[in-house]
Amino acid sequence: MSLSELTKPWEAMSYGFLDASAKRELRRKMIKAVAVPGCQMPYASREVPMARGWGTGGLQVSLTLVNPETTVKVIDQGADDSVNAASIRRFIARVAGAPVTMDTLQADLIQSRHRIPEEILSEDQILVLQVPNPEPLRPVQPNMSIARQMHADADYGRMWLQLYEQIVRSGRVMQGASYPSLVHGRHIMTPSPIPRWDVPKLHMAKHLTILSAGREKRIYAVPPYTRVEPLVFSDVPYRVEDHGGLTCHRSGTKGFFMNEIPQDGGTSTYEVSDSEWGVKAIRQRDGEGVIKGETWYKNGEMAQ
Repeated sequence: MSLSELTKPWEAMSYGFLDASAKRELRRKMIKAVAVPGCQMPYASREVPMARGWGTGGLQVSLTLVNPETTVKVIDQGADDSVNAASIRRFIARVAGAPVTMDTLQADLIQSRHRIPEEILSEDQILVLQVPNPEPLRPVQPNMSIARQMHADADYGRMWLQLYEQIVRSGRVMQGASYPSLVHGRHIMTPSPIPRWDVPKLHMAKHLTILSAGREKRIYAVPPYTRVEPLVFSDVPYRVEDHGGLTCHRSGTKGFFMNEIPQDGGTSTYEVSDSEWGVKAIRQRDGEGVIKGETWYKNGEMAQ
């Protein structure tokens, strides 16, 4: 077998790679997801030039929403320059002719894996979150048919029992990323594997958030100004990661979510997870004119 046998001449493709039928279906399902906040909507996940589990769901949503005037930003665990983020960003720019940016304030569409930017998003911005496992009931009910019936009945007693058992055994809730959250007082959702630090950013946010799982073929949404409340007992308050006192060794910024970087001597240094926020802090320190937006957190405490 030769390389020429595996290739064929270039052919024109649909704008934004996805065909018109796929886009129409995704738009319909996104409208339904917005109409019923937090409720999972099934859709026929299409094949894209990326392995499932690496952001195919988020990419399909982005390709459906993008147009030549949409400025796109792609994040991978807070970083704009990772292989995954750079590859998705280049692909969207190539098939849609859309401008790209690393500045959160300039982006119209932000696709992210496992993080929400530190700067507050505005009403005209859309956040697309990649989701590997959209079902919050899976740890307590592996049968998906029964789990969906539990969602329909708002039967979430097993979720509360799981949290109670964690408190009894460990003295605190051990759930880290993907913290189960109640949306609009009705549906419990998994807010993608974002850290607990980011979950409060979804509560009454100005922007639209769309969460898509390509491998699981599920899509759900958090519309603007919608309640998103982490499941907590009234006498055991919700706690985010204790990063308020940590300082980024590169930018000197403090009070934001940090990445821990182990050192040879057994110690650790820290670097702000939102790479573009760190770049802005460095440029501002060097005397450059930088526009920095308001942030969700101030000195490690939620500002809103």
